[in-house]
Amino acid sequence: MKVAFLTAGGLAPCLSSSIGYLIDEYNKLDPKIQMIGYINGYKGLLLGDSIKVTKKVRDNALILTKHGGSPLGNSRVKLTNVKDCENRKLVKKGQDPLKVAADQLVKDGVDVLHTIGGDDTSLTAADLAKYLKENNYNLTVVGLPKTIDNDVYPIKQSLGAWTAAEEGAKFFANVVKENSANPRMFIIHEVMGRNCGYLTAQTAMEYRKLLNEQIEFLPQFNLTKARQDIHAVYIPEMKISIAKEATRLKKVMKENDCVNIFVSEGACVKEIIQQMKKSGEEVPMDAFGHPRLDKVNPGEWFGKQFAKRIGAEKVMVQKSGYYSRAAAPCKRDLQLIKKCCKHAVKCAIKGHGGVVGQDENKKDVIRACEFERIAGGKPYNIKNPEFKKLLKSIGQIG
Repeated sequence: MKVAFLTAGGLAPCLSSSIGYLIDEYNKLDPKIQMIGYINGYKGLLLGDSIKVTKKVRDNALILTKHGGSPLGNSRVKLTNVKDCENRKLVKKGQDPLKVAADQLVKDGVDVLHTIGGDDTSLTAADLAKYLKENNYNLTVVGLPKTIDNDVYPIKQSLGAWTAAEEGAKFFANVVKENSANPRMFIIHEVMGRNCGYLTAQTAMEYRKLLNEQIEFLPQFNLTKARQDIHAVYIPEMKISIAKEATRLKKVMKENDCVNIFVSEGACVKEIIQQMKKSGEEVPMDAFGHPRLDKVNPGEWFGKQFAKRIGAEKVMVQKSGYYSRAAAPCKRDLQLIKKCCKHAVKCAIKGHGGVVGQDENKKDVIRACEFERIAGGKPYNIKNPEFKKLLKSIGQIG
C-alpha cells in the first residue's frame, strides 16, 4: 500500500501536525506502508514533484506536531481551472489537469491521497475524487478540513481555527499598547476571514478573556482596561452603519483618547470593490475567482471612513493573519487533529473517501463527510450568545 499527502491553500495551525499524526498512525499500523508527500500541494501533484517519507521521518514524525506551517509547502491550484493551470505551465495546452493528476497518482503507485486544506482544497479534492471514480481509477481520496475561517459545511470545527483565534488575541495584546505612543490613536486590528466572521469574533472573545483573566491594570496611573479594550467588531455577516458607529466611536475617543476596533478582512468588501471599480481601479482575482484581499485592504478602508469623523490624530492598521495562521496548534486543536487523523487512516484503509471532521448534521460525530456535501462560505452565527454579550458590553448593540 502507498499513501500520499498534500497540503494546499493558505496556512493554518494544523498542517504540519496533521501530516505528523497521519505518518505516525500509518507507521504504527504497518511499517511497510510506503508514504510520499507532494511538494506545494496540487502543483506538486501535477508536476510529479514529491518527497519520500523515510524511516528517519517515520520515527520522528511527531516532531511535526510541534510546528506550524507545512513541511511540504502549499499553493493555490484549482484542477478544474484549465486556463490557470496552462498559464502557470502546470499542464500542457489541451491537457485536462484532473487527468494529469490522476495519471500522476497512478504513475507514483499511490492507493490513498490525503488532502489537507480548506474549502477550495476540499472542493478540488472532491472534483478529483469524482474524476477518479467516473474513470475507474482505483484510488481513495481522504481530506482533512483546514481553515482558520471555520466556514466549511458540514464541519463543526475546522482544524487550526481555535489556535488562530488565541494567537490573534496575543498579537493584539501587544499591538494595543501602541495607543500610548500617540494621542487620539485609532488602532484597527484586521483579522482574516473572507466571507465568514468566525475568526474575528472568536479572536475578539479570546482577547477579552486575556483582559479579564490575565492582565492587571493601574487606573490611578492611566493604565486602564478601557484604553486596552475592544470598542467595535465588524464582520461580513453584520450590517454596519458607518455614520452611527462614527458618532458612537467619537465619544469613545473623547473618553479614552483612543479607539480600538477589530475588523474582518471580508467586512464591507462589496462596498469597497464597488468604490474601486467606480474609480477605475482593477480588482485582481485569484485562481478560485476570489478578489485578492491584500489588494482590497479593508483595514485601510475602515481607517479612511472613521479617522476624520472620530477625530483621530493617527491611524494604525495591524494584521494578525500571517502571525496567527503560522502558529503551532494549541492543546485542544492538537487533540482534535489527532482524533481526525486516526479516523482518516481508518477510512483510508476501508476505502471510504470524504473529508474527515465533526459532522454537524450527525451530532458532531467525527466521520468522513461525503464530498458532495462539502461547501465553503458557512456564515458565522451572529446570534451566538457569547458574541452578543461582547457587543452589548462595548455598546455596539443595545
